[in-house]
Amino acid sequence: MQLLQSYVDQIINTALEEDIHYVDVTTDYLLPDGHTSSAYYIAKDNGILCGIDIAKRVFEIVGGGVSFSECLTDGSEVKKGDIIARMEGDTKTLLKGERTALNILQHMSGIATATNRCVELVQGTNAKITDTRKTLPGLRRLQKYAVTVGGGYNHRYNLSEGAMLKDNHIDVYGGITPAVTALRKKIGHMTKIEVEVRNLDELQEALAVGCEIIMLDNMSCEDMAKAVEITAGRAMLEASGNITSANIAQVAATGVDIISLGALTHSVICFDISMRFDK
Repeated sequence: MQLLQSYVDQIINTALEEDIHYVDVTTDYLLPDGHTSSAYYIAKDNGILCGIDIAKRVFEIVGGGVSFSECLTDGSEVKKGDIIARMEGDTKTLLKGERTALNILQHMSGIATATNRCVELVQGTNAKITDTRKTLPGLRRLQKYAVTVGGGYNHRYNLSEGAMLKDNHIDVYGGITPAVTALRKKIGHMTKIEVEVRNLDELQEALAVGCEIIMLDNMSCEDMAKAVEITAGRAMLEASGNITSANIAQVAATGVDIISLGALTHSVICFDISMRFDK
């Protein structure tokens, strides 16, 4: 997955306008033009790095005049105390871009780290770890990119990328069979249909109507294992709902194909990184 530069620049410009508005009262009034410094990023925890090129781009946009040398790249395993990057040049640029660059870098690295931990927990099974649409407005592409850097996969990017009948769709239309039948008459031949089911009876109905993907919503591991047995490869099975690091290995062991976690993007803890200046 590759991020468009125009999208990245839009995110950065929005963040900088929010943070600086028209002047950095402290930096602009404190330091003379032409003042130079050297600084570096240091990791304060163990994890997976993500967003380093975006952090570099922040300093180019906010003022320029900074040499940015990456010591580690996206996807690198980072240990506490590792130097991630070194910067040298215009001090005003370094200070004005510090918080915006760190906000993005820490958030994306947090997502990559959380994803990687889940991937490691399901090793030895067939389950793939995926994200969901539970992302922050305007940051979906950054967040989904970070999931892939952590070793996970992307679920549909938006409502246009796949037909997915959730419980509310089914309830308002009157059932799985009529909803799938009506939808199949209108979608293109390239579009698969995923249906969310809440119990094994609904699973049987979804299989009977020929759904390609079935989401097992908030099911117990016992019921998920039964669902895998009943399905017998006729559809791809996705586990979702109340899945945490404490039970994800057990969920994967049921034989499901996909485990989707909204928490990878909506509840992630930022990866701890500091920017320090050489004295």
